Amino acid sequence: MEPSFLDHLEELRRVLLKCVCAVAVLYLPAFFAAPYVIKGIILWAAPEGAGFNYFTPLEVFILQLKLAFALASAAALPYILWQAWRFLLPALYDNERKALKLWVLSSTLLFAAGAAFCFLFILPFLMRFSLSFSSDLLRPVLGVGAFAAMAGWLMLAFGLMFQFPLAVMLAVRFGLVKKSVLKKQRPYVVVGILILAALLTPPDVISQLMLAVPTYILFELGLFLSREVK
Repeated sequence: MEPSFLDHLEELRRVLLKCVCAVAVLYLPAFFAAPYVIKGIILWAAPEGAGFNYFTPLEVFILQLKLAFALASAAALPYILWQAWRFLLPALYDNERKALKLWVLSSTLLFAAGAAFCFLFILPFLMRFSLSFSSDLLRPVLGVGAFAAMAGWLMLAFGLMFQFPLAVMLAVRFGLVKKSVLKKQRPYVVVGILILAALLTPPDVISQLMLAVPTYILFELGLFLSREVK
């Protein structure tokens, strides 16, 4: 007997509940790990001698709560993906299972690569660039909350934009756009990437270009690797 629509909804409810419980279980250790993560990010990204401030009594505590949720979600991600895979598995054919495995793995690795690239290179560069304007008359007052928000948003933006080669390959593979058309429309692609970079980064040209340039390189990589279905 085939499962009914309500059976599928009930199974989905159980899967979502398991995922929420996994994040909840990991939240407490993530909360205690969050201060060390905050300290590590600041020591890595901020030039020597640069200090951070907080401007409301609970700013650091709220930051720790938010970071703990992000860390718990990241730690629970393999379990969440496994639960999602188990839920979708009965409805997929063998070739669809293989394609989905490859897509999920590629997307995860590209996102991690984008976030790591931002953390290792972009954040330290932006902090050094920002502090280069300081002088005897101009002294920076850096807020830890604003810095953490910028760092988190930039790492998310780089992780998302690093999906570009995968998006190009899938679009060509499924016939949404021809490879020859993408080659001819490179100027429009560049404009689109610049607009996305402007939307995803702080309102400054430096961070926009630092996101747009590697994204365009990844677009060309995706274009090179893409193959049309004949």
